[in-house]
Amino acid sequence: MNALLLPPPSATTARFLHGLNFSRPSLSTSSYKHSPLRSSVTSLSLSEDDVVTEEDGVSPYSHRRYDFTPLLQFLSNYSSDDNDSAYSDPTDSQLAESYRLVPASLWHYLLKSLASSPSLSTSISTTYALVDWLHKHNLCFSYELLYSILIHSLGHSEMLYEAFLLSQKQTLTPLTYNVLIGACARNDDLEKAVILMNKMRGEGYQSDFVNYSLIIQSLVRNNQIDSNLLEKLYEEMISDAIELDVQLLNDIVLGFTKSGDVDRAMQFLGMIQGYGLTPKTSTVVSIISELGSLGRAEEAEAVFEEIKEGGLRPRTRAYNAVLKAYVKNGDLRDAEWIVNEMEKNGVSPDEHTYSLLIDAYGNAGRWESARIVLKEMEANNVKPNSYVFSRIIVSYRDRGEWQRLFQVLKEMQKCGVKPDRQFYNVMIDTFGKYNCLDHALGILERMRNEVIEPDNVTWNTLIDCHCKSGDHNKAEELFDEMQQRGCLPCIATYNIMINSFGEQERWEGVRSLLRKMKTQNLQPNVITYTTLVDIYGQSGRFMDATECLEDMKASGLKPTSTIYNALINAYAQRGLSDDALNAFRMMRSDGLKPSNLALNALINAFCEDRRDVEAFAILRSMKENDLKPDVVTYTTLMKALIRVEKFDEVPGVYEEMIMSGCTPDRKARAKLRSALKYMRQRLKSQTL
Repeated sequence: MNALLLPPPSATTARFLHGLNFSRPSLSTSSYKHSPLRSSVTSLSLSEDDVVTEEDGVSPYSHRRYDFTPLLQFLSNYSSDDNDSAYSDPTDSQLAESYRLVPASLWHYLLKSLASSPSLSTSISTTYALVDWLHKHNLCFSYELLYSILIHSLGHSEMLYEAFLLSQKQTLTPLTYNVLIGACARNDDLEKAVILMNKMRGEGYQSDFVNYSLIIQSLVRNNQIDSNLLEKLYEEMISDAIELDVQLLNDIVLGFTKSGDVDRAMQFLGMIQGYGLTPKTSTVVSIISELGSLGRAEEAEAVFEEIKEGGLRPRTRAYNAVLKAYVKNGDLRDAEWIVNEMEKNGVSPDEHTYSLLIDAYGNAGRWESARIVLKEMEANNVKPNSYVFSRIIVSYRDRGEWQRLFQVLKEMQKCGVKPDRQFYNVMIDTFGKYNCLDHALGILERMRNEVIEPDNVTWNTLIDCHCKSGDHNKAEELFDEMQQRGCLPCIATYNIMINSFGEQERWEGVRSLLRKMKTQNLQPNVITYTTLVDIYGQSGRFMDATECLEDMKASGLKPTSTIYNALINAYAQRGLSDDALNAFRMMRSDGLKPSNLALNALINAFCEDRRDVEAFAILRSMKENDLKPDVVTYTTLMKALIRVEKFDEVPGVYEEMIMSGCTPDRKARAKLRSALKYMRQRLKSQTL
């Protein structure tokens, strides 16, 4: 028998019912005229009309109704330990003969009904006994199929523990394996599903393609989808020669889209089309939406056109996805065009359409046009919500016109729209960005007065803006108040506070925060480790910084360019050019492509260490690898030359900067003036 690790029992498991309070009526197989589906688990009476088809080999004109109450009452009167007593009872044989003509499909339907009954009027143990009884009397062939049906039904009823218990009653076969894996995936117990798949593969069985679909759907549903994980699942499918049906391919496309790997998603979309299959409209729309979020408007439009060329009529969601791409890119004319196309083709804009269009007008500074859209919404009986107004505020915030927030608030009140939590969060963020901290705290008080409970976003925004303004004490007060009011800090909250404590060099406080995270079962993420490396590096605690980097790798997280940039920059600021160079080499060995930020930091390290030759070697390397030096690159090189008193070479670097298409900034001009000043002084001293 296969031994499986059981999941924790559900609340219903402890209640195995061993008796039914049914009176014992006489067995009836009366004639019954044809009617639509009519079955009642409470009466435990089923008709052949419910499930029987011509394939069952039963006359469609018999229309018999079977009352299963006597059988279930008989089985419930005996526990699983009293099977021998039950089978020696003469009633057992009588019942077997009475139900001899019941078709297999009706037994299957009965099992599904009993296992999925929300009232659980029939005990689970009785349902198990029914399967054993059917097998003993050969009333329904394929014992394996009976158990699989029951496991499947239990999984659908969120009774995974019971499904595992049942699976241990016999040796697992490919069918029961697949059904059990499917039950785990449907109940979002992916760890058990993967263990079962590996165990199944180890026994030489192949998993069902449906299970891969269910696992991917669960990952998407729980926002746990990851491009690398999906690639591994796909490699397993290819290795096991799994046939990819259209549903599985659609799930793969959606999985890659949700993981942010839209290019891979488009490859699988092409695979669907190459096989002559038709992708789901919702799948294609998800790709358009992701392309829109990335601002890849031309590609979004191309995929959108494919929908129309395929004979499908795009609906509002598809148009909105393309509209989002135009808004993201600031293409106001194209945004207006796509909305006109919607109306021309009889597709009604919704709240999201209007909010995106208002976003576009807001970004273009056309407030009057945005007001016209609001009036159009009212004319079309689409009431604007607080999200629409929050987008207007965001557009003003990003353009530095945050004072117009109060004008938007008045317009909102005029439309009879009440602010919600999200709207207030945007207001707090706007005030925070422009250091109006009293106003931000005033919004928090206003939320309380309106009985709107602040969430993690509210608290994180308030804490972060106080940290950035240097008011670390108030930030810590808010952090404590957040917890006192029953809002548990999330990983983002801890990252903000770790950075705050690091800036204050409160290292024991940093360690305390990391311990608190673990008590909440929150694991440090990439941002946590990047923050730790940065604060340790800026304080010269390089041993702690490198330990964090190693801990990150040990935890299975891959270091990013940002974390190496922070480390290289920290070494550079202290003139530790060799250490900075070693960090750069580690970055390359981890397969990361160096960015201008990392290379500029490395140039700065050589500059601080008065190693101008190595600094210019970095410049040559950038050119050879098609990396365009920027203003920071040339300014840092000018600083390096000044450090080693090669003033006469500075104008040449400045000229090269201009010739390369870079516009000198204030710092670059200041370096040039310094060099020219030193050159004049030197020339003057030589003439004297």
